[in-house]
Amino acid sequence: MGRKLFFFILLAAWMWMCTGCSNKEKHYVIGVSQCSDDIWREKQNAELRMGNYFHNNVELRFAAADDSDKRQIEQIDSLVACGIDLLIVAPNQVATISPAIDRAYDSGIPVIVFERKTNSRKYTAFMSADNYAMGRQMGEYIAKRLNGSGRVLEVAGLKGSSPAIERHKGFEDVLKQYPGVTVIATLQGDWTEDTGYDIVKKWKEENPDVTVDLVFGMNDRSAIGARRAFLEAGDSRPLYCGIDGLPGENGGIRLVNDSVLDASFIYPTNGDLVLQLAVDILEGRPYKKETLMTSAMVTHDNARVLLMQTEETMRQEENLDRLHEMANAYLKKLDTQRALTWTAFGGFVLLIAVMVLFYLYKLGKSTLRRERMVNSLWELKSEELPAPESAGADNAPTSESASGQSGAVSSVFFTRFKDVVEARLEDSELSVEDLASEMNLSRVQLYRKVKAVTGASPVEILRTARLKRGYQLLLTTDLSISEVAYKVGFTAPGYFTKCFKEEYGILPGDVRTGNC
Repeated sequence: MGRKLFFFILLAAWMWMCTGCSNKEKHYVIGVSQCSDDIWREKQNAELRMGNYFHNNVELRFAAADDSDKRQIEQIDSLVACGIDLLIVAPNQVATISPAIDRAYDSGIPVIVFERKTNSRKYTAFMSADNYAMGRQMGEYIAKRLNGSGRVLEVAGLKGSSPAIERHKGFEDVLKQYPGVTVIATLQGDWTEDTGYDIVKKWKEENPDVTVDLVFGMNDRSAIGARRAFLEAGDSRPLYCGIDGLPGENGGIRLVNDSVLDASFIYPTNGDLVLQLAVDILEGRPYKKETLMTSAMVTHDNARVLLMQTEETMRQEENLDRLHEMANAYLKKLDTQRALTWTAFGGFVLLIAVMVLFYLYKLGKSTLRRERMVNSLWELKSEELPAPESAGADNAPTSESASGQSGAVSSVFFTRFKDVVEARLEDSELSVEDLASEMNLSRVQLYRKVKAVTGASPVEILRTARLKRGYQLLLTTDLSISEVAYKVGFTAPGYFTKCFKEEYGILPGDVRTGNC
C-alpha cells in the first residue's frame, strides 16, 4: 500500500508539471532589418513594439544598417544565423541587398519586404506606399502652386533606393505636362538633413545668381537641410516641399502647419500592421502578398486638422505605454510569487526523484535512458574534434559520442548528400537550391528530408560542416584565421569567428594558443 501511494504522488506531480508546460504558446523570433536609423524608422519601430503588446509570444530583434549596404548584408546574415522565424527588411538599395534576402528566403525563412523594393521575387509578402504616385501628386501640387511657371530645385533620395527612383520618375513624368515649370538641377542626396544642407550649400556657392522658386526634397529632412542652406545664403525666396509627413514636434505635419514647409506627403509607417502581417504568416492565416498603404498630401488647408488628430493619437499611444508598464510591473510581482511557488514545488519533486532513483537502484531495475537527437548527417554535431596538444582535454571537442549515431545516417541518400556538401564547402555562394539541384530534389523536398532526420536545416548542416573543416585546418595548417574562414566558404572572418564561438565555446585563436 505504501509503495502504491508513493508512485501515485510521483505520477500526480509529473502530470501537474506537464500540464503547465503544454499550455505554453509557440514562441516566435522576428528579425527587423532597417536600412537606416532616423525619425521615420524610429516611429515604425515604436509601432512594431506597440503591436507586440498584443502578441506576447513574439520576440523582436532590431538591426539598423545606417545606410550601409555591407552592414545590412552582415546584419541579415547574422539574424538568420541566430535562428529567427521571420525576417522583416527595408532594403537600403534595390540590387545590393537582394542576395542576402534571397539567402534568408532560400533557408526557409518567410520574408516581408517593407517600404523599399528589391530586384528579386524571393519574398513572402511586400508592403509599401505608392512612391511613384507620391511623386506625381507632388509634381501636380508644385506645378499648380507655381501657377504653371517657375524654377524648381530637386534634392533626390539615396541613389539606387526604390523610393528615390520611383518618386523622381513620378515627379518627372507629371512635369512634362507643365513646360513652364523647369527643374534647374537634381542634386543627389541620401535622405539626411545634413547631406541636403551640404549639397545645396555647395550648389548655391557655384550658382549664386540662379533664382529658385521652390525646392522639392524627396523627404522632409532633405527639404529642411536645403532650407537651412538658402537662409544662410540670405535667400528667403523659395518654397519647400517634402515627403514623410510625420507627426510630432519636428514632423512634417507641424512644419507645414508652421509654414516652415509649404507641403509634405504622409508616408505611412504602419509598424503595427507589418507585425500583424508577420504573425498571420507565421500562424498560417490568410494574408495578401502585395499591400499598398494609403498616403495623403499635407498642405496649409488640412495641416491643422491633421496635427490635432496625430497629437491626440500620440497621447493615446503614450497612455497605452504607461498602462503597459504598469501591467509589466504587476506581472513581474506575479512572476516572483510564481517562481517561489515553483521553487518549493521543485524541491519537493526533486526529493521524490532522488528517492525514486535510489529505490530503483536498490531493486536493480533502473530503466533510465538517454535519447540523443540526430543533429547531423554524418556526425557533424555529435562527432567532436580532438583538442590540440596544448589545449586542455576537458574543454576541447571529442569524437567519443560518434559511434552511436552511425546507423541513423547510413542510407545512400545521406551519403550522397554528405559528398555533395563536402565537395563544395569552399563555395561561399553555395545555396540550398544548389544542393537540392545536385540531389535532383526541390528545395522544399531537400529541406524536409534533412530536417526530418537531423532536426536541423540544410543551411545549419552546411554551416556546421564548414566549422568542422575550419577546426581541422586550424589544427593541421599554418593558415591565418582569415584564410581559414575563406577556405571553408565564409564571406567574412568576423562571422566565422562568431559562429565558431557559438559552435565550440572557444575562439578560433584558442585552438592554437591552448586557451581552450
